Amino acid sequence: MPMACVTDFEAQARELLSKSTWEYIDGGADDGLTRADNVAAFKKIRLRPRYLRDVSQVDTRTTVQGQEISAPIGIAPTGFHCLAWPDGEMSTARAAQAAGICYVTSTYASCTLEDIVAAAPRGLRWFQLYMQRDRQLNKQLIQRAESLGFKALVLTVDVPKVGNRRHDIRNQLDLQMNLMLKDLRSPKERNSVPHLQMSPIDSSLCWNDLSWLQSITQLPIILKGILTKEDAELAVKHKVHGIIVSNHGGRQLDGVPASIDALTEVVAAVKGKIEVYLDGGVRTGGDVLKALALGAKCVFLGRPVLWGLACKGERGVEEVLSILKEEFHTSMALTGCRSVAEINRDLIQSSKL
Repeated sequence: MPMACVTDFEAQARELLSKSTWEYIDGGADDGLTRADNVAAFKKIRLRPRYLRDVSQVDTRTTVQGQEISAPIGIAPTGFHCLAWPDGEMSTARAAQAAGICYVTSTYASCTLEDIVAAAPRGLRWFQLYMQRDRQLNKQLIQRAESLGFKALVLTVDVPKVGNRRHDIRNQLDLQMNLMLKDLRSPKERNSVPHLQMSPIDSSLCWNDLSWLQSITQLPIILKGILTKEDAELAVKHKVHGIIVSNHGGRQLDGVPASIDALTEVVAAVKGKIEVYLDGGVRTGGDVLKALALGAKCVFLGRPVLWGLACKGERGVEEVLSILKEEFHTSMALTGCRSVAEINRDLIQSSKL
C-alpha cells in the first residue's frame, strides 16, 4: 500500500527500528508535554481561504538567506542518521539535493562532513554547531564546514545541558552514540577504534560569545532554539542573520510552548530585520502554510525525515519531502495563494490563536 501522508512513514518506521532507536528518535523530555503540544498546536489553527483567484499556476519557491529553494521546507539538524539507515546522512543529503531544499547537518552526524558533501555536491547545506568547550575544536569544525561550501552556521542555543530524556536513560543509549561521532575526533583518531565520549557542550555559552564566532567565519549565523521576544530582540542586537523558533522537538525543557505558539512573539519582536524559521510539529503541508502565514520564512523537519530514512533510505526521505511539498501546493491553491509572497496573517482565523 502506498504511503499517503507523513504519519504513514511514522507507523512503518516504528515497526522497522529497534526499541531503543525508536525511543531515541521519538522521545521527548520528562513528561513529553511540549513534544505532544508541538503537533497538537498546529491542529488548533483554522484557516480563512479565499476563492476565485486563478490558482492555475502555483509557485512554491522561496529563498533562505538569499538562496533559492523549491519550497519553504528544509531538513532540521538531527544526529546519528546511521541509526535509521546504513548510509545515514549521505542518503539524507542526496534526498535534499534532489528535492532542491536546504539540509542542516548536525554536529552529531554519523558520517563525516566530507562524505556528506561528496554524496550531494550541489546541495544547499547549513552546518549546525553545538559549541564545544574546546574553542579550537569549534574553530576547526566551523572553518572546515565553510571550506566545504556550507552556506550558514546554525548555533543551537537551547542545550546548555542535555534535557532529561527518560527513555534514553533506561536504554543506556549514550554508549551506542559514542561509537558514531566522526567529526569530533582528531584526524588520527577518526580511523582508529572510536573511544571519544560525547563531547560535553559548553554550558558557559552566552551572548558575548557571538562576536568571537562572527570573527572566525564569514558565514551568516542563525540561532536555533529561541522562544521569547526578549531573546529575539537580543539576537537582532547581536547582528545574527536568522532565528529558528524551536523547542528541540520537545527534547530539552518540557513545559515550554509549542513552536508554532511561540512563533508570533518572535516574529513581532524582530520587526522584519532578520529571517525567522520554525521547527517542531510540522506533519502536513497545511502545517507549512500555517507557519508561513504566522511569519515563518521556512520550516524545518526533524523526526519525519528520520521516519522516511528508516523506511526506505534516500527514497523514503525523497517521498516524505514530496508528500509535504504536494500537500503545501494543494493548501496554497485551496487558500487562494499563487506564490509564497501571498501567504499572510489574513489566512489565519484569529479567534483560534
